Amino acid sequence: MPLTFYKKPALVVYVTCGDPDLVTTREIILAAIEAGADVIELGVPFSDPVADGPVIQRASERALKGGACLSQVLTLAAEVRQHSQSAGLIVFSYLNPILRLGVEKFCKVARHAGVDGVLLTDLPVEEASEYLEAMRANDLAPIFLAAPTSPDARLKKIAEASQGFVYVVSRTGVTGARQNLADDAKQLVRRLRRVTKLPIAVGFGISTPEQFAETGKFADAVVVGSAIVETIERNRGREAEAVAEFVGKFCSRQLQKA
Repeated sequence: MPLTFYKKPALVVYVTCGDPDLVTTREIILAAIEAGADVIELGVPFSDPVADGPVIQRASERALKGGACLSQVLTLAAEVRQHSQSAGLIVFSYLNPILRLGVEKFCKVARHAGVDGVLLTDLPVEEASEYLEAMRANDLAPIFLAAPTSPDARLKKIAEASQGFVYVVSRTGVTGARQNLADDAKQLVRRLRRVTKLPIAVGFGISTPEQFAETGKFADAVVVGSAIVETIERNRGREAEAVAEFVGKFCSRQLQKA
């Protein structure tokens, strides 16, 4: 199905697959969708997650120790898709696991599993021609990151290569919750609006319903990642319930606004 945001701002939830185990991850994802998450980012655990802060790094380490890998994440995606036809599913990964599986094979398996799009954190748009060809051949949306430091010419390339939505990094640095959002994100969204009609999602550092609402004033979607992963880490034995409660705080705020 096409990747669509049915409400504004849409809530995009990131989870590290396999933390604490794949069965629990599936329960967490389904609980998040039931609580109101619009899109799920299926984080592929990686041994050297240089773009991630300590919370997601710890989650990746735990998932890898449990044996989680890309092929299992794709199986998980298929299981989630059987239960939910409406939620968007995005594979969120570093490039290396995709290369090890093979780009063409990955794209075919991902499409068969019901995945809507893919975001590779460390693949520059300038080096993505073969990847883009395989993605489009399998009707998958390639999603690229746009940073505050990106010049206008590069933003145009990112916008032209992206499908589904463009992911705006709210600030420079690694993932992780922050108390204050950078004004750079709002300015970057304005710059992107000049070169694309695609929806724009803002992530990195958003951890509270208040930040969600603030960001939703200028973005089409808001990504909550480290705060979700930390909620999982702090609530062993009741991960799915805790995530549902946490997601519900964001979605109830949307209902109040409506």
